[in-house]
Amino acid sequence: MRIAPLIALPVLLFLAACNKPEGGAGKGMGGNMPPPEVEVVTVGAHDVARTADVPGRLAAVRRAEVRARVEGILEKREYAEGADVKKDAVLFRIDPRTLAANVDSAAAALARAKADARIAVQTLERAQTLIRDKAVSQQEVDQATARRAQSEADVLAAEAALTRARIDLSYATVTAPISGRIGRALVTEGALVGKGEATQLAVIEQMDPIWVNFSQSSADFLRLREALRSGKAKKVNAPVRLLLEDGREYGPAGKLLFSDLAVDPATGSVGLRAEFPNPQRDLLPGQFVTVRLPTALASQVITVPQRAVQASPQGQVVMVVSPEGKLAPQPVRTGGLAGSDWIISEGLKGGEKVVVNGLQKARPGMPVKPVAAH
Repeated sequence: MRIAPLIALPVLLFLAACNKPEGGAGKGMGGNMPPPEVEVVTVGAHDVARTADVPGRLAAVRRAEVRARVEGILEKREYAEGADVKKDAVLFRIDPRTLAANVDSAAAALARAKADARIAVQTLERAQTLIRDKAVSQQEVDQATARRAQSEADVLAAEAALTRARIDLSYATVTAPISGRIGRALVTEGALVGKGEATQLAVIEQMDPIWVNFSQSSADFLRLREALRSGKAKKVNAPVRLLLEDGREYGPAGKLLFSDLAVDPATGSVGLRAEFPNPQRDLLPGQFVTVRLPTALASQVITVPQRAVQASPQGQVVMVVSPEGKLAPQPVRTGGLAGSDWIISEGLKGGEKVVVNGLQKARPGMPVKPVAAH
């Protein structure tokens, strides 16, 4: 009775061995997996605008510093910080009482000067009447004439002082010199402003449109000039594009305004400026950006997306799909940018299928399935 289990165990092991699948069949299932897909672009020669990416900085088209032009206590701020204001809008109010008193004092001085002028005129008229009767001397007549001229000058001076006092009183109401976006208030209510200097109260900047200032090396200008003279490149009138700090391209295109006529001896570069629309105030003054500047029109050149070009110890390469459907490296040489693409000066003749995505799933020499890139 105890021998039966010992006989049954080898039988079970034999049956299990017979039911085990062969090793070759298991490997065959893994080897029949389809080749990985890679996204490709088929390259060809065409005319493109040659571009150069240069760093730049945004600046407001107009910038005005709002300052206190008279001395006094700042009573109130009349605007919301960070809001858009119109020209001549009231921004701050300065205590006007002292300034109003100065106006009254100047008006009184003018009235006194006019009274003195009337007396001087009457004195001169009387002296001119009495001299005919020889009741006064010619010297007295001359003195009366001089006093009348002096009194007239005093009236003019008093009128000017009154005008100045009225202007100072108007400065107690601080208004916006330009339209634009105003920043935070630099002085709080209750502070003494305008004592000995024109205290800065706020800053207004016009940001639509907005400028971007940048520079390009004189060597780049020299190469471009030589290319235009030799006929290798044609002049192009393409819009200027802007790349934000996160790499995104700003929607509206800009236009180039001017370039300096001289090279900066300190940097060896030429200053440039472009203007961009900024209706939504997405661009802010002081922000660093990249300017994509069109420089020339390159005729019948091959371009590939930047992500297709890789760096290797032997130089730059792109991965192509061979006619046999296998992945193969192809050495290339780039010759500048055309927008977001590299211009290929050597290595490609046209018609090649260049891989732009999917290399993480394939290695050189492996069969791949090319699909058109989106």
